[in-house]
Amino acid sequence: MRTYEVVLILQADLDEQSLTAAVEKTKTWITDAGGTITKVENWGKRHLAYMIRKQREGHYVLIEAQFAPAFTAELDRNLRYHEPVIRFMITSAA
Repeated sequence: MRTYEVVLILQADLDEQSLTAAVEKTKTWITDAGGTITKVENWGKRHLAYMIRKQREGHYVLIEAQFAPAFTAELDRNLRYHEPVIRFMITSAA
């Protein structure tokens, strides 16, 4: 198990309930794969450096978790097709 940081940029027009549901779905994918969540930080709505999918703002969320390195490919695939996610980045924290 390695420690990873997953940064999500979610659509700015999501209400609080939809935003929470999108983050919970990501956390569920990690825990179902045998991983553990160590920290979740909501950085709030921020202005993007450039337009992504015709949007200028996005909700930033940081998730620190521990999971197997082989799971990164599956998490990448799941986040790529998750509709509320504009961009994401998975990096090794250690």
